Amino acid sequence: MIKSMTGYGRAESILDGKKIVTEIKSLNHRNLEISIRLPNSFSSLEIPIKKEIAETLSRGRVEVSLRFDADHAPVEGDTLFVNLPLIRSYYKALTEIKKEFGLEDPISLETIANVKNGIFAAEPQPDQEKMWPAIRDMILKAVHAMTMMKIKEGELLYKDFFHRIDLIESHLDSLNSRAPYVLEEYRSRLSDRISELTEGIEIDQLRLSQEIALMSEKSDITEEIVRLGSHMHQVKDLLESSEPVGRKMDFIFQEMHREINTIGSKSSDFEISRNVIEIKTELAKLREQVQNIE
Repeated sequence: MIKSMTGYGRAESILDGKKIVTEIKSLNHRNLEISIRLPNSFSSLEIPIKKEIAETLSRGRVEVSLRFDADHAPVEGDTLFVNLPLIRSYYKALTEIKKEFGLEDPISLETIANVKNGIFAAEPQPDQEKMWPAIRDMILKAVHAMTMMKIKEGELLYKDFFHRIDLIESHLDSLNSRAPYVLEEYRSRLSDRISELTEGIEIDQLRLSQEIALMSEKSDITEEIVRLGSHMHQVKDLLESSEPVGRKMDFIFQEMHREINTIGSKSSDFEISRNVIEIKTELAKLREQVQNIE
C-alpha cells in the first residue's frame, strides 16, 4: 500500500531526570532531505540520527527536533557562572546614563541580577554515548508515529488514484472501440479525395493504394492505446507495492502524457478528441497527486 510523504510524529523520554521531546515531520520533496535541530549537549548525535531516519524513509523534506520540554530550574549538579565582564560593562553604561541625565536612582543588585546572561547555569555535559540507545529509541518511536499517519493518508490517496485510473480506463476503452472506424473512415475519405483530384488522369492504382495505406498508418493510434493500457497495469501494480513508488509512478505518468499527446495530434475525430481531453485532465490530477507519494 502506498504511503503519503506528509506526516507528523512525536515521542518523549526522561533522561537524567529531565523530559526530552522529539518531534518529526515530513513534507513533500523530490529527494530525501533531513534537517535536525538539537540542544548543544547532543550535537554529536546529528549524524547517527540522520542515519536512522535515512534507513526508514526514501523521499521528503524531513524536519527533526529534539529539545527539553520546557525551561527548567537549575538542579543539583548544575553550576552557576557569573559573566563579570558583561556585568561590568552593563554597570558602567548605567552609571554613564545616571550622570548624563542627573538621575539619583541607585543601581541595585536586583537590576544587576536581571542582566540577560549575566548569571547563567551550566549543566554537566551528558554522556552522549551512554544516552544514545534511549535517544535512538525515542527517535524511532517518533518515526513510527509519523509513518502511521503517512499510511493513513496513503489509504486516501490510494482510493483517489484508483478512482481516476478507472475514469482513464473507461475513456481508453472508448478510444479503442472508436479507433478502427476512424481509420476506415479516414481511408475512405482519402481515397475519394484522391480520386477527385486525379479525375480523368490515369494513375498507378497499386501505387495509389500503397500511398493511402502509408498515410492511414500515420494516423493509426492502436500502438499508443496499447502502450497506455500497459502503463495503466504498471500503475496498478505499483499502487499495491509496499516499496516507495512515487518516482516510478511520476515517470510512468509522464510517458502516458506523451502517448495521449501523440493520439491527440494523430486524430481529428471529435469523439477521440473528447476522450483525449478527458484523459489529459485526469492525468494532470494524477501527476500533481503523485508528488504526495513516498
